[in-house]
Amino acid sequence: MTVVAGVDLGGTAVNYTLVNAQEKFLIDDLCEHPSLAKQGPEVCLRQIADGLQIASKNAGVQLSDIVALGLDTPGPASAAGLLSARGSTNFVHANWASFDIRDGLAQKLGKPVSYLNDANAAALWGHYAIFGADSRETSISIIIGTGNGGGIILDGNVVKGKNGFGGELGHVLIPYQSIADTLGIKPVCNCGRIGDLESLCSLTAIENNLLPYFLPRYPGHELGNVPPHQAAKLVRGLADKGDPLSKEIFRVQAHALGLFFDEMINTFDPDALIVGGGALEASKEFQQWFMREIRVGMPDQREEQTGLPIHVIPNGDTAGARGAAIEALKLARRSGLM
Repeated sequence: MTVVAGVDLGGTAVNYTLVNAQEKFLIDDLCEHPSLAKQGPEVCLRQIADGLQIASKNAGVQLSDIVALGLDTPGPASAAGLLSARGSTNFVHANWASFDIRDGLAQKLGKPVSYLNDANAAALWGHYAIFGADSRETSISIIIGTGNGGGIILDGNVVKGKNGFGGELGHVLIPYQSIADTLGIKPVCNCGRIGDLESLCSLTAIENNLLPYFLPRYPGHELGNVPPHQAAKLVRGLADKGDPLSKEIFRVQAHALGLFFDEMINTFDPDALIVGGGALEASKEFQQWFMREIRVGMPDQREEQTGLPIHVIPNGDTAGARGAAIEALKLARRSGLM
């Protein structure tokens, strides 16, 4: 048996999956270990290798059966896996600066490794779940988490861009005035931009821009007695239960996403729109309501565009590792390894 592995390296956990030549995933649930990324490259890469041995055993295959790996990490990093010289939140150890993490893991394991940033990997999994690994369709994905990431799959391939910033959709400016001017807020993103998608559609947006607006309009609300960072994390659960304030916050996020998707439709004319991330780790009823609100937020579409489907990424917790594995599967097939 020959298989490929997907490794999702985050700041707190490393998640693994394995897939065979028939595109069957051999690990159904989370197979993860605490991340040691903050201890630097040497410790982290050794831990990835040790965890891969455990994942192989759990899947009932030998480590030697793995012919290629797909790795994904948070950015900033180049399209080839060269980490930023300035470091990042998840790679604070000094030795990570300008470290080639893809090549480092390839040398550590003696196997070819492909690389994606984590949002692109999740987008690739969402695309694959709908169209299959060898599709030629185009999709636009948004991953709503602490920030807002995304991915563009064009003719079946991830758009990485010259410097690896392809799919940085959260920082695309949207015509936010139709939302923010009505509310009387100035949506500032952590990157400094005003009115990009992340400034209205992310956990950070809830904490910095949306809760400060809505809480004074709901006197005595339970979130008013909770520290802002913690309160922001509680909004999704409360919205899922029907709390009016929390649902209004998610309505704003959905309408912002509608404006953004309208831009993408008129740029790429995609086959599907896809939404994922922690914001949608909720009930089916809430997900369906959120999707309807996205359509409400879209400007009038051409008749041919009104039936464009909007999907929710399945297997949200393992989406990154699964997308990384699909990228590795493509690498293995191109290289004649499968």
